[in-house]
Amino acid sequence: MGVTIGENCKIYGNSPNIWGTEPFLITIGNNVYITDGCKFINHDGGTLILRKKLPSLELTAPINIGNDVYLGIETIIMPGIIIGDNVIIGARSIITKNIEENSVVVGIPAKKIKTVDKYFEEIKKRSLGIGHLDRDSKEIELKRIFGK
Repeated sequence: MGVTIGENCKIYGNSPNIWGTEPFLITIGNNVYITDGCKFINHDGGTLILRKKLPSLELTAPINIGNDVYLGIETIIMPGIIIGDNVIIGARSIITKNIEENSVVVGIPAKKIKTVDKYFEEIKKRSLGIGHLDRDSKEIELKRIFGK
């Protein structure tokens, strides 16, 4: 389709509409996780109703995603967005402005709530310590931990 995708990227759920109509304008760095329902929108469709006034009207722009980025479920990325390295985006966020590196952002529109460094310091205290296990071993441990 023309999307440029770096190394070690994971795409979960790959909806047919994920890449929009200009996939060749999307660049994704290394170690990027794209969860189910994410959408990349490169253009402003509102121009369609205004082309009767100006037939050449077009608003389209590239989307660039850095390295080490996590896109939470159903994230929407709007035209012309640049997402820096080391970024976590919360579920159902809508990205309407560029995201600086080392940021955790959430919401509609998405806003920075903390740095990734701060997020890491907070969550490592709550970690179950099983992230390194394979899927089957993790399931066994989760059932043990939660009494299932």
